[in-house]
Amino acid sequence: MKVKKQKRHRKSLTFYTACFGFHKPYRVLCDGTFVHHLVANRITPADTALANILSSPVKLYTTSCVLAELKRLGKSYSEALEAAKNLIIARCEHDKCVRADSCITEVVGENNSEHFFVASQDADLRKKLEEVPGVPLIFGLRNALFLESPSAFQKEYVKTSEEGRLHMTNKEYQIFRERAMNRLAAGEADNSNTEIVENKDSEDPIASAQAIKRSITSRNKIGIKDRPQFKRKRAKGPNPLSCKKKKSREDQKETKGDNTAKRSRKRKRSRKGQMSAEASS
Repeated sequence: MKVKKQKRHRKSLTFYTACFGFHKPYRVLCDGTFVHHLVANRITPADTALANILSSPVKLYTTSCVLAELKRLGKSYSEALEAAKNLIIARCEHDKCVRADSCITEVVGENNSEHFFVASQDADLRKKLEEVPGVPLIFGLRNALFLESPSAFQKEYVKTSEEGRLHMTNKEYQIFRERAMNRLAAGEADNSNTEIVENKDSEDPIASAQAIKRSITSRNKIGIKDRPQFKRKRAKGPNPLSCKKKKSREDQKETKGDNTAKRSRKRKRSRKGQMSAEASS
C-alpha cells in the first residue's frame, strides 16, 4: 500500500512540475484545520512529515487571517495557534481579518502564481480550489498525510492550453502576414529595378553582368536560394597500407638471410696472445 501511495504522489508531482512550473523547495500554505489536525495526531515535526510526502524540503506558510481565526476559537485551539505562529506568514491584503477559507482563495488567486501547495482539512475549500488551475491539495487522514491527484478540470485545462500553443493567435497571424507582404513587395521592387537596368544597358555586357549580380544579392537578402546548397560526398580511395603486396616466401628467405649476415660478426683475436706464443717458441 505504501509503494502505491508513493507512486501516486510522484505522478502528481511530475504533473505539477512539468505543466505549471513548480520547483523545489515547495511552498505549503496551511490553514487552521490542518494545523489543528497535525497537533491533535502528534504529527511532528510537520515540515519533515510533509517533506516525506513531497520528496523535497518544504517551507510552511499561513496567513494572519488564519491566526486570527484560531485565536477566536478559544482554548481548545491554543496549541494549534502556538504551532501556527512558528510558520511563515504569507502576505494577504486584508485590513480587517476575514474568514480563513476566503483569505486562502484570495492568496492563491486565479492561477496560483506563487506556486502554493494548499494543506487543509476543509472539504468545501478543497473542492473549491479544484476548479483553480495549478493548485495541489494536501489533507490528513488520522496520522497519515496525502497529496490529492490532479482534478479533471486541471487535466482538461492543461490539454486545452497545449492545443492553444500549437496554433497561431490572431495577433501572431497579422504580424506574420505583414512581414510576408513586405518581403514580397521588396522582391517585386528589386526585380523591376533589374529589368530597367537590363533594358538600358543591354548593349554593354559588363553593366548587364553587374545587374545580374545585384539581382542575385537582392534575392539572397530576402532569403531565397537559387540552387540547393549541399556537398556531395566524393568516393574516397582505398587505404594505402591495406593495398601493400604480400611478400613471397623467397623474399622472406632473402630478408632473413640478409639479417643473419648482418648479425654475424668476425671474432677478433687479441695481439697479446700472438706475442706470448712467439716468445715461448
